[in-house]
Amino acid sequence: MPTAQFYRISVDNLFPYNIYGGQQDNTSVKIASLSTGSGSITKRDWTDSAGGESAFLAFDPDNPRYVMGGQYLGTVEVMDMVSKSATQIMQAPIQYLGREARDMKYLFNWNAPIIASVHEPGTFYHGAQYVFKTTDMGKTWDIISPDLTRDIDAKQGNGGGPYTNEAVGAENYGTLAYILESPHEKGYIWTGSDDGLVHLTKNGGETWENVTPKGLKECLINAIEVSPHDPATAYIATTRYKFNDYTPGFYKTTDYGKTWTAFNSGIPYGAFTRVVREDEFKKDLLYAGTEKGIYASWNGGKSWEPFQLNLPKTPITDLKVHQGDLVVATSGRSFWILDDIIALGQYQPSKKGLQMLKPKEAYNGSWGSPLNGDSSKFTGSDPFEGINPANGVVLYYELPKLKDSTAITLEITDAKGKIIRTISSEKNPSYKPHNGGGAPPAPVLSKNEGLNRFVWDMKHPIMPGIPDVYIEAGFTGHKVSPGNYTFTLNVDGQKVTTTGIIKELPTYETKPGQYEEFDVFMTAAEAELTVMHNMVNQLYAAQKELTAILKKVTDPTVKTAGEKLLANMKAWDAEMVQRKSQAYDDVENFPNKFTAEYLFMINQTNSSIPRLNKSSIDRKTELDAQWMGLKARGTQLKNTAIPAYNKTLWDAGIGAIRL
Repeated sequence: MPTAQFYRISVDNLFPYNIYGGQQDNTSVKIASLSTGSGSITKRDWTDSAGGESAFLAFDPDNPRYVMGGQYLGTVEVMDMVSKSATQIMQAPIQYLGREARDMKYLFNWNAPIIASVHEPGTFYHGAQYVFKTTDMGKTWDIISPDLTRDIDAKQGNGGGPYTNEAVGAENYGTLAYILESPHEKGYIWTGSDDGLVHLTKNGGETWENVTPKGLKECLINAIEVSPHDPATAYIATTRYKFNDYTPGFYKTTDYGKTWTAFNSGIPYGAFTRVVREDEFKKDLLYAGTEKGIYASWNGGKSWEPFQLNLPKTPITDLKVHQGDLVVATSGRSFWILDDIIALGQYQPSKKGLQMLKPKEAYNGSWGSPLNGDSSKFTGSDPFEGINPANGVVLYYELPKLKDSTAITLEITDAKGKIIRTISSEKNPSYKPHNGGGAPPAPVLSKNEGLNRFVWDMKHPIMPGIPDVYIEAGFTGHKVSPGNYTFTLNVDGQKVTTTGIIKELPTYETKPGQYEEFDVFMTAAEAELTVMHNMVNQLYAAQKELTAILKKVTDPTVKTAGEKLLANMKAWDAEMVQRKSQAYDDVENFPNKFTAEYLFMINQTNSSIPRLNKSSIDRKTELDAQWMGLKARGTQLKNTAIPAYNKTLWDAGIGAIRL
């Protein structure tokens, strides 16, 4: 069970993006949001970062080599994430241990805020009771604000007093708890104090306005959010649990703090509030973190409803909407991510019946995840591993109540209108599983009333296998090229369509035309293998039928002709597949035959990074030459020899071999 306690969330823009946060009783942590080339997120995907357990972390999100991280007592460091070395940049290196807060020059919160400017690269802000600014990575600091707290002297004694003199300078009162720069407007900076004041500057700190909601009692302004859709709209999350008051305390302004409205309906007493965020795609879709879990509002905060899903019931300390995900920091259950929240932004509670949601952009990466399949059956993971997001295009579709006999299909086409794949809700009745050495079953669509989920693995169709024959090979088709795709859901005569984008993994290094060359080769090879196995299966069925028919034949001429045909069919089949192979080690005694060789060539050409090597081209040319003769013999059996013998059987009044 993950038990980490994280305070704040910072994220970068790399792929995969990383989550940063201070972890109680540990270092700060940087951890990948997914582990490429792996089945899960493990210890290789995380490291410590700047600052300490209570750190805010700030950096250039596009190039996070240098990370600025804080700690209590106002200490700050910049860590070079390449060399893993750091330099101390405390605003004023004063020893505060043992001092009463009123005797400290600067009062820093346990989580003293540090942020990077979104408008001025290389500029950082840091909060005590004042706002500090540096443009040279901490070599120099400027104070750009007055004291933005209530500055209550009576509450600025020893930390933890009067009960427990904590005395390390970490638990001060009258500090800034949050700083936020508007993503829309340069120079607009919001602050919130731990004693209940909200301030705003519109000119980079030259002048400040007290925009605290009227009548707001002393409280912790734990988080501030500026709407991604409107620069004048902002939200604050307040809490008074240190006053033994567990009332939710969200407030919203639409006029830069001139007026505020409380919006807490639906959040119960006891679930005191810590953070609120607005969806980056859907205006008025809000996410709230409270002491007792997570809530969502679909109407700008007019009403809230639980949004816990499978998230453990634990305090939510921070939220971040990033790249179509909702990143969650908890106190006691580590970091969590809710993928694909782009679907939530398309949710219309009043709309029922058939609809299909636009999927989040997907990457053509190579990683494993238990969420690739039916997520409703997913019950958990290894306690020391994190869960990768699904690897594929995640599609959500809503269905009305359907008859059991109603089949639905999903048709996937590329930008040129070419059908890439068709998925059905019906299982293939002729599919026969084998002990690990055959083609997997085709995926099927669920057709439950309400919302359904399907993950397209971005691959071409599965190539057919040979029933009851073990072939050590992969049968799935190659991945499609990056580009635009159209998804059409057919339900009982109705159609709904949406589009999606598959992007190239940013860490791949490919040349122009590389995907196209690879796709042409693989498509042709997979199509040829499909023809081979279909012909093998068709002729083998005819072979078994002929064997049964010959037991009834009494005419010597007819019987001799049939036995000759049967011998030719068996000889051809024996060159195509090794039917004695039933398990992996059987190949030691029963060598592979032609289609296994062809499959091996396909598998060795297929890879996560599409590249066509000369060795594959040469091998395919060699095998295609062999196949030309085998295909001609198979075609002759199917189109000439069997129909000719069927005529003989009909003339003898026996019937015919069905193809």
